Amino acid sequence: MKSAVETLSPTRAKLTVEVPFEELKPSLDAAYKNIAQQINVPGFRRGKVPPAVIDRQVGRGAVLDQAINEVLPQKYMQALQENELEPLAQPEIEVTKLEDNDTLEFTAEVDIKPDFEVPAYDGVEAEVDDIEVTDADVEEQVQALRERFGTLKTVERAAADGDFVTLDLKASQDGQVLEGAEVAGMSYQVGRGGMLDGLDEALVGMAAGDTKTFDSELVGGDLVGQAVEVEVSVGQVQEQELPEVDDEFAQLASEFDTVDEFNGDVRERLTRGKRLEQAAEARDAVLEKLLEQVSIPLPDTLVTEELNARRQSVEQQLMQIGQTMEKYLEDENQTVEEFESDLDRRVRDAITAQFILDDIAKKEELGVDQQELSEHLVRRAQQSGQDPQEFANHMFEHNHIPDLVQEILRGKALATIVESATVKDKSGDVVDLKNLRPDGTIGEPEPEAPVEAEAAPAEDAADEA
Repeated sequence: MKSAVETLSPTRAKLTVEVPFEELKPSLDAAYKNIAQQINVPGFRRGKVPPAVIDRQVGRGAVLDQAINEVLPQKYMQALQENELEPLAQPEIEVTKLEDNDTLEFTAEVDIKPDFEVPAYDGVEAEVDDIEVTDADVEEQVQALRERFGTLKTVERAAADGDFVTLDLKASQDGQVLEGAEVAGMSYQVGRGGMLDGLDEALVGMAAGDTKTFDSELVGGDLVGQAVEVEVSVGQVQEQELPEVDDEFAQLASEFDTVDEFNGDVRERLTRGKRLEQAAEARDAVLEKLLEQVSIPLPDTLVTEELNARRQSVEQQLMQIGQTMEKYLEDENQTVEEFESDLDRRVRDAITAQFILDDIAKKEELGVDQQELSEHLVRRAQQSGQDPQEFANHMFEHNHIPDLVQEILRGKALATIVESATVKDKSGDVVDLKNLRPDGTIGEPEPEAPVEAEAAPAEDAADEA
């Protein structure tokens, strides 16, 4: 087999492959055997029909088509390997020459991974925000725990912000109550938000037995975004009583005996969380520094497919929470053009990062073992809310395991970059990422291997390594 490659663009190539007919013989023999099993010819047992008879009964062309369909993918992959091309999409294959008993020639146009130089990643410098846990942060966490252990007391007064009310609610258009837009006996905290625009304002000042109507827009269902008239009735008003922050509360809400120990633990837990946030910021900052050093041409088809996938994902998420794209853009203070521009930039950065991390994984000869794959499968299943075994079965059945392996390798490559980088906070202190544990604590550095009394010869050391 002979192959030649023509570079159509930095991201697209055209392969021309010439296959001698003798290399088609195994596929031709298989085609004859397969057809012989499918036809009935008087005087011959099924499966024993000679090729010459098949040529007369079925036609040589049908045999050639079946043989070529079998051999094309094999020869295409072989040509890719010979020319060291990495395809990024399905090829467009065309048979350009077929001379029976002589030559088969075909071309394949395909998007390919572009050539680029991986930027130097040893000692990349990046800056992240300082870790800061304020008294207000601690108070917010303590307040959340107080509310968790709070009690509700029915009061004979109008509802105020922060009170809980039991309410009935129905939305109507043109005097007709809408199907699915009616609730009864629901408990709701005034001021919490997240339901209908105008609800919190309507509830303030309402007492048990009061009814009020207001105009709003539906946030879910088939009529999302449509104007409706909402009638709300209050059945009960309850005031939340919170426990005092003292030693008794510390013992109730934690394993500590005193409020000082409890507050100290809250601050430490917040600090650990901030460390993990800082580590994520460091990964992004280091990767961004690498992206600034390289410009990689990207295939338009790959970018378009990823743009469409991400756009569809955003729309699905908005639909699940009952929000329109128009409302989302309004809340984000973005125009459609700004949203599309930002999405395009993020997609291009993501694809470029994948190319860089894939090359670093190869350069560092990183690998994935069975335990790492299993743990990754479990994490992905948890993120998607699926049963881990069902998720794993789906991944295997649809041949998505190579994609998961590539995700793990990219994660390892990014970790390699970050560990070799110098990351400082805005105060100028070096951020310890190498010894950061998954729970946000800082572990002890791994002890260095003891130095032998006599150094081994270089060849012995290399062999042991």
